[in-house]
Amino acid sequence: MTWQAEIDGGRCIASGMCAGIAPDLFALDAEHARPLADEVPEEERVLDVADSCPAAAITVRDGATTVGPRP
Repeated sequence: MTWQAEIDGGRCIASGMCAGIAPDLFALDAEHARPLADEVPEEERVLDVADSCPAAAITVRDGATTVGPRP
């Protein structure tokens, strides 16, 4: 099973937390982070990435349901 990870380029401050936690799933470009694929695995660390983003720029979705960041 997979989820979709979205990064809001307007909120992203390129802290690198996502790439540090999951370098096989996220990359840091010059100005923003980005997911390396359209889909990410349903793994706890993907939710950790969304939870750890200091700008709250990462949203993880399971279809139409938002699963991360967690409240």
